[in-house]
Amino acid sequence: MLANAAAIGMALLLCAAPAAVHAQGVKLLRVGIFAGGGPGFDGGFSAFRARLRELGYEEGRTLALEVRNAEGRADRYAPLAAELARLGVDVIVVQGNAALAALNQATRTVPVVMANIGDPVGAGFVTTLTRPGGNITGVSNMAEGVSAKWVELLREASPRVSSVAVLWDPKNVAHRSMWKEIEDAGRTLGVATKALEFRGSDDLARAFSKIAAEKISATIILPHPAAGANLQQIVALTASHRVPAVYLSRDFPQAGGLMSYGPSLPDMWARAAEYVHLIAKGAKAGDLPVNQPTKFALVVNRKSAAALGLTLPPSLLLRAEEILY
Repeated sequence: MLANAAAIGMALLLCAAPAAVHAQGVKLLRVGIFAGGGPGFDGGFSAFRARLRELGYEEGRTLALEVRNAEGRADRYAPLAAELARLGVDVIVVQGNAALAALNQATRTVPVVMANIGDPVGAGFVTTLTRPGGNITGVSNMAEGVSAKWVELLREASPRVSSVAVLWDPKNVAHRSMWKEIEDAGRTLGVATKALEFRGSDDLARAFSKIAAEKISATIILPHPAAGANLQQIVALTASHRVPAVYLSRDFPQAGGLMSYGPSLPDMWARAAEYVHLIAKGAKAGDLPVNQPTKFALVVNRKSAAALGLTLPPSLLLRAEEILY
């Protein structure tokens, strides 16, 4: 209901604004882009640029983009955030909780639009979804039931799944919310859950050694810049250990992982472009409600399933938006 109300309000505001943004002369809108790294950025950023073009902005004439990407490296967040804050951009669009945390330290005055952030209320970035306050608004990637769905999908793909390892960062507030939902789903389905710390590549070997030693039958990789930075290694480890895994982003099954389920990243980035448009027209970030995901996609890799000895049931395949072979 909250997401629908926010979406309706957004639509009304967009309809009220003319598509020709700078009809009375050329004015340059400077937009900073701060990505934490991880999967989905390229496709999401492309959708963001496309939506801005639809809204009447022309790169190089009425629009300038300043892109910075931390690529999952913790040492890059603070300096890149400070650099963007110093550039004097009109608005900054951010992907990833760690990137937003660094940006929140760098500026409390430049309007900030979230393109893909987990649990912004729990993380303290905004006061409420309906009235965020401060200089931050945008799109959260959190929606009730998504984390529980990962457990259900693993059990559906492989009825033999009796335990699930969850690779997470215990300091990540959004991860704590996801973990609770996964735990609850595990109890309901009779699936044991175990949290394994994952903040960087050094943690992967230890995590998968525990998965092998404890004969854990499946794994969930929670969204994290370090996951995107180590995508190929994660997919290779799940394959070599013959462990079915589910992810948030389609980049993983595209790289050979089993499946992903989550909100459409291009859709979230396109909606972030709409926030930029509203702020450029004079709206205050803190007055614009935060949106939640409305489009979700299940992507499965049938070849990877076969390599794991799994025959995916028709009920699962029929619900897939995309089947990779």
